[in-house]
Amino acid sequence: MGILVLTSLLLLLHSPASLPVTVSTSKPKVEVHEHSDAVLACEFRTESEPAPRIEWKKKGKDVSFVYFEGKFIDSFAGRAHIDGATVTLHSVTQKDSGVYRCEVSAPLDKVILGEVNVSLNVLVPPHTPLCEVPASVLAGLGVELHCKDKLSVPPATYRWYKDNKALTVTADSGYNLDSGKGTLKFKSVSRADSGLYRCESFNSVGAPKSCVAQHLKVIDYQLSLTTLVAGAVGLFLLVFMCCLGVCLCHRRGCCRNEKKVRRCFHE
Repeated sequence: MGILVLTSLLLLLHSPASLPVTVSTSKPKVEVHEHSDAVLACEFRTESEPAPRIEWKKKGKDVSFVYFEGKFIDSFAGRAHIDGATVTLHSVTQKDSGVYRCEVSAPLDKVILGEVNVSLNVLVPPHTPLCEVPASVLAGLGVELHCKDKLSVPPATYRWYKDNKALTVTADSGYNLDSGKGTLKFKSVSRADSGLYRCESFNSVGAPKSCVAQHLKVIDYQLSLTTLVAGAVGLFLLVFMCCLGVCLCHRRGCCRNEKKVRRCFHE
């Protein structure tokens, strides 16, 4: 009897343990260029279930289905295929970036559900940046030029040009450059800073892109002051002449009624 019990225990210890459904991925992080194919790998193994249920979901503010009940859903329909549990998305765009979850259901297994996440990052080359260059500015004032490309992934860095020459910061340059934010900031502009300015955005994915050059005119302060003085003098003379006309009209008694006013100006 003792030998029989011992034999049973040995057989139990050496028998293969039953395994629940397991799900894994050979590549948890995927990076591809825009408009290329993205392979989201998912491998699984079941204990007893011969026909497990496979689902893919995209995580975000709301979890949405990618592959459900044997077909691709919504924007993924017609541009994806599945092999086993591995999904290939065709011609991906930045909108496809995100975290995807592969779920395998095996009702006949002890553990009936397994899942794994795959992160997809779609790389986008530089786009033509939006450049903000003021048309004119008074000499002696500070001014800031802006450049922004919101579409490139990874985020673009920026380079500024004046008259097709790349700007670099030196001890006496009189301006600051922020290549990450795309700003060109002058502390105090002079007439020498007038010229054509353009900005270039670039990243590691594709060729740089540049905006159309825009002209910045620095107006000399003395010239602008002269213009202001001349305008003020002209306005003063205009007001003076109007007042003089009114005074003369009253002195001659021409402003008592409309007929007299007309006769007054015709005398």
